[in-house]
Amino acid sequence: MRRSRLSVVVSTSVLMAVLLAACRPPAGEGKLVYGLTLAPLSGIDPHVGASSELGIPLTSVYDPLVWLSPGGEYVPGLAEKWQVSDDGRTYTFNLRRKVQFHDGTPFNAEAVCYNLERIVDPGTKSAKAASLLGPYEACQVVDEYTVEVSFKTPYAPFLSAASQVYLAMASPTALAKWGEEYQFHQVGTGPFALKEYVPKDHLTLVRNPDYNWAPDFFQHQGPAYLQEIVFRFYEDPATRAPALESGEVDVMGEIPPVDGARLDESADFQLLPVPIPGQPLQFYLNAASPPTDDLRVRQALLYAADRQAIVDAVFMGYSPPAYGPLCRPTWGYDRSVESLYPHEPGQATRLLDEAGWRDSDGDGVRDREGRPLVLETVVMGWGFMPEVGQMLQSQFQEVGIQLNIQLLSYPAALQAAAEGQHHLIPFTFSSSDPHILRTSFHSENADGGFNWSKVRDAELDALLDRGMSAQDDGERAQIYAQIQRRIMDQALVLPIRDYVNLNAASARVKGLRYDGQGWFPWLYDVRLD
Repeated sequence: MRRSRLSVVVSTSVLMAVLLAACRPPAGEGKLVYGLTLAPLSGIDPHVGASSELGIPLTSVYDPLVWLSPGGEYVPGLAEKWQVSDDGRTYTFNLRRKVQFHDGTPFNAEAVCYNLERIVDPGTKSAKAASLLGPYEACQVVDEYTVEVSFKTPYAPFLSAASQVYLAMASPTALAKWGEEYQFHQVGTGPFALKEYVPKDHLTLVRNPDYNWAPDFFQHQGPAYLQEIVFRFYEDPATRAPALESGEVDVMGEIPPVDGARLDESADFQLLPVPIPGQPLQFYLNAASPPTDDLRVRQALLYAADRQAIVDAVFMGYSPPAYGPLCRPTWGYDRSVESLYPHEPGQATRLLDEAGWRDSDGDGVRDREGRPLVLETVVMGWGFMPEVGQMLQSQFQEVGIQLNIQLLSYPAALQAAAEGQHHLIPFTFSSSDPHILRTSFHSENADGGFNWSKVRDAELDALLDRGMSAQDDGERAQIYAQIQRRIMDQALVLPIRDYVNLNAASARVKGLRYDGQGWFPWLYDVRLD
């Protein structure tokens, strides 16, 4: 009787296990739905576009020449090893063999040069990738699997640039075939291949069954676990958490902090805040336009701003306040900037008095020679910039400054910044290397570039040039510390918060991590329970 009952129990257990296994999708057959928060207006060709959003799906389509590991080191990718010449001008890459693009085209030295030459071709109209190549000079095929990339001057940030999706290694066959339509037919070597892209609606990736060259810091080798990934767009922040809670999506980026706090309390979801290296959310102060051409006025703005109050109210503590032109996770960050410009409205008042701005008519707004102290700022609709602008408006009013806020679309804001139609304008740049400061503060970028402070400072230019060229990490760190202090001594920016990408996911999503740039998910290891 015991033996019979035991047989029944064992048989029942085996049957239940078989049924459960039959109901559970085997590895490689699951579909993940990922919520994107911005539909890139410039398209998603990584050599052309500049948005962080395009990298969220495309990081899974392409492999970089080198990977930035979770420990902050550069490790082999499509390049197995590399050497840098003594003068810092030439990088020689020994490439991985037996790698094919999704369309069967072999990956080799010719493919690398084809991609780099496409990026620097003026006809490509690259918005970001070309700037990552800095003083690029030439690409030379040494042999089938060896390539030399040379620069006109020493270029220390190149490994950081080569690890980013914007310098994607794309199939030369596909690039030649599709031309300007390539964004709809992208072909890389990554763990997933692009199946379909419908702008402002969805983007679909499918598993690459031949993938077998992931770096060691991933948790497995061979093809990815997921069979398909669908990316959908949720530009309205109010729609993001509901889409996740209803099961419409499995992962969502840039969750509003108030929703993040609620999701964090539920066992059904996981909150994944990812600090973003690079430049923080900051307002560039136009040093070429009165009255912010006066250093005392710019410094007064920094003393008047209560950054801690802003991050507490708008970001609910999920983002720390920023104090300088770099975020804390960025290599080379200088902590000494944290002691500068505490919230001291009294100091702001003294500086404005010294600059001749006083409230002569008692209307609450300072004036000088009959002109009121009115500043113009434009803000974009994303990143909670309108809410930050409103809090600054109130804080500035306390010291007698009137701040007018104009909400513009991203293209319109870019145009306004290029024309200098602002006293303050916010923006943020992500980067794992402090070289990103050159984009915003070198004189060469003051006309038509992202130098929105319109600063032209020979000493700052010289420091930025040295930081780009120095080969020793210790020397570079010292140079960038000087750069950060000079930017803040001149009050060229009003830092607000270190950017944190507040992601959330269903609890059934396992193995999700984000790369060293902070924006881009590694979906290769992801499974669905």
